Amino acid sequence: MQVGEKQLTYHFEVYDGPLDLLLTLVIKNKIDIYDIAIAELLEQYMEQIELMRENEMDIASEFLEMASRLVYIKSAMLLPKYEDEAEDLKKELTGQLIEYQQCREIARMLAPMVDFDTFTKSPSKVEFDLTYNRIHDPMDISAAYVSAVGRGQRKLPPDRSAFAGIVSKKIVSVSSRIIHVMRRLWHGRTVTYKELFEAGSGRSELVATFLAVLELVKGKRVRIEGDGDEAIVHMIEK
Repeated sequence: MQVGEKQLTYHFEVYDGPLDLLLTLVIKNKIDIYDIAIAELLEQYMEQIELMRENEMDIASEFLEMASRLVYIKSAMLLPKYEDEAEDLKKELTGQLIEYQQCREIARMLAPMVDFDTFTKSPSKVEFDLTYNRIHDPMDISAAYVSAVGRGQRKLPPDRSAFAGIVSKKIVSVSSRIIHVMRRLWHGRTVTYKELFEAGSGRSELVATFLAVLELVKGKRVRIEGDGDEAIVHMIEK
């Protein structure tokens, strides 16, 4: 070989088995996988086997077994006596090729998801069974319905009659009772704690008076000396 001449190199695909080789030939030569032309496929298959032999490649026994299988199917198809058997063998081979094609496609899809010995997949949606299967006594269901209806009614605005007892009563403000207490203690007068409540005409007035005294003591306007009802209340002069 002269200097500068390029050496020819050939690349032969490595097949995982005879089905892998057959499927590659079917796809490459655009053969209908559902109606395989056995004679054409056998010719292409034997050419690949011969190329392997010429390049001193080891040919596994399973490749040779598939070759003999194709030869047998072709021979049976030529004999009218064995047409039915040949058709069954052809269907069997077609089914194996279709299954292998599906497996190879799935392997191609899963390849990006595999990292060495780790396999991951996206989470699957889980369909929960929401059917209520518990059994209840009819009286319990009736009581639950009545309770639910009652809760619904409680959400409605109350009737005006519900406020009759509140609106009809006299409401006394704390500020008015502060003025009343200050007038009682004006000009240095003193009264007992009990006397501040003797003129009370109702609960609202008594509560308002009590709160008024607390506000005045808090504001350091009056002082209470002693204990109990007889304690003396007088104004603090500033």
